[in-house]
Amino acid sequence: MILARASLVFALALAGASVARAQSAPAEILNYHGADREQRLLEGAAREGEVTFFSAMIVNQALRPLTAAFQKKYPALKMTYWRGDSEDIAVRLSAEMRANNLVADVVEGTGIGEMVVKAGFADSAWSPELDNISAKIRDTRMLWAPTRMSYFGMAYNTRLVAANDAPKTYDDLLAPRWKGGIAWPLTASSAAPLFVTNLRLAWGEDRALAYLKRLSEQKIVNFGAGNARTLVDRVIAGEYPIALAIFAHHPLISAGKGAPVTARLLPPVASAAGTLAIPKGVRHPYAAMLLMDFILSKEGQQILAGAEYLPVRGDVEPLAQIAPIVPVRAGVEENFISPENLNAYTESSTKLIEDLFR
Repeated sequence: MILARASLVFALALAGASVARAQSAPAEILNYHGADREQRLLEGAAREGEVTFFSAMIVNQALRPLTAAFQKKYPALKMTYWRGDSEDIAVRLSAEMRANNLVADVVEGTGIGEMVVKAGFADSAWSPELDNISAKIRDTRMLWAPTRMSYFGMAYNTRLVAANDAPKTYDDLLAPRWKGGIAWPLTASSAAPLFVTNLRLAWGEDRALAYLKRLSEQKIVNFGAGNARTLVDRVIAGEYPIALAIFAHHPLISAGKGAPVTARLLPPVASAAGTLAIPKGVRHPYAAMLLMDFILSKEGQQILAGAEYLPVRGDVEPLAQIAPIVPVRAGVEENFISPENLNAYTESSTKLIEDLFR
């Protein structure tokens, strides 16, 4: 069943919430706004001596350089990271909370914000760096903070599809020539439900449902092997002329290496954010806040940008190669899907996919 693993994560997390006894870290630590905030954090973190980061970022590209830069800035702190998919992080965090043996100080990943918030595991935390991030992609409760953006679009094989012929709108996907030639990723963490949610939020239920019924007649291929990146590789190989609901920067990275593929944004473009959260009962709250500050800082975001991630700060440039898929740069309408809307819509959007596209 689509997203079965994610459903298991939620079940584990909710079960964990009922037995976890960890209390929130003192509000004055996680939400302190005083002029001496940095000094207080430095002194407290020096006493703690360590911080543990659970993240879904790629190790060599992002986690290692991020760790090296953080420890260079704060040499009194030892930073340890554990890398896992977001669902794996949620499962491990749930187990730690249920055992009242929390290891993670900061958790980060695509979808992790909604997972830990829904489970009741996230503590409110404020960073002055949030002021440098657009309010439209922030949480007013400060239970999660955005770390990196994802924009979803269409990939097409440039040998099989001419640029002038490639669909430019969602309605263009309904042309008879594309019947049987479109695929989308249908795995446990796929963006296909987000594709549906985006249209429901942007267009309203009636228009979206009418469109999805017509799109289902195109015999969309439910690609279940590997992940969205694997599907882009299949487009490059010519197995499918077009792929939907993929990370729009992936085709551009491959194109830069000479692959016959590119991306196209279909308005409104669905976007979502990788997020971080501070778990309740965090062992090293001072160090956790320094790490949160660092990841959201200009320096931290520049490290992520260099690792081919898309920054959340407007004053940090993405790599030139993938900058064209940032909707505001391309002049294309964007629809940000918040963690709250992902929580509210994913299950029903998944059900629509099962009903219409199976």
